[in-house]
Amino acid sequence: MSAITAEALGLFETIWRYMQLFTPPMPADVMLVLGTNDLRVADHAAQLYHAGFAPLLVCTGGVAHTGDLLATGWDRPEAEVFSERCQQLGVPESALLIEPEARNTAENFRFSRALLDRSALQPERLLVVVKPFMQRRALAHHAVEWPELPATTASWPGSFAQYCTPDLPPGKIGPILLGDFQRLLVYAERGWSAPQVVPPEVQQAFDRLVALGFTQHLLPKP
Repeated sequence: MSAITAEALGLFETIWRYMQLFTPPMPADVMLVLGTNDLRVADHAAQLYHAGFAPLLVCTGGVAHTGDLLATGWDRPEAEVFSERCQQLGVPESALLIEPEARNTAENFRFSRALLDRSALQPERLLVVVKPFMQRRALAHHAVEWPELPATTASWPGSFAQYCTPDLPPGKIGPILLGDFQRLLVYAERGWSAPQVVPPEVQQAFDRLVALGFTQHLLPKP
């Protein structure tokens, strides 16, 4: 594993800030809660529910990762675990829908949209709750999968260093962050998400971190 130096932490922070949007969440008809290995996303969604941001939560995510950095260690879909956590935090079961099949971000939107259609629900505004560094990529996918529905994002706030924990240390989160940044660009080239403008200093930070060896979550070169 590559060393977590002061240089690496500073470069991670540069990409971290780019991947966030720093826009305030807006009240919505539906809150879309994207599953992941970090239950703080569900915690934040429950807080937003109690604050009145949306009356309905769709928890989305299947068993998407095994044997990689995003593996949860859970034996059931991320959506089920998130829904249970929200209920533990006071969100009533009647305010929750579960989409347990999605295995990537595009499917989170596509399958949740289909679930709402089957439930005869037609939201006019969406609030997407994600990890902080998933904000930009989530809305890039939203722009392709559900462009006619206005959406904002919401995340637990904080810096890269503040986000990391003993269970999610910089040596794990850093490569995941780089993988998400790379996917933002590659998926736009493939038409799976909306193109993004990348400042030179962000691209330079990515290139330097790759050179330092933080490549565990990168897509293979074609």
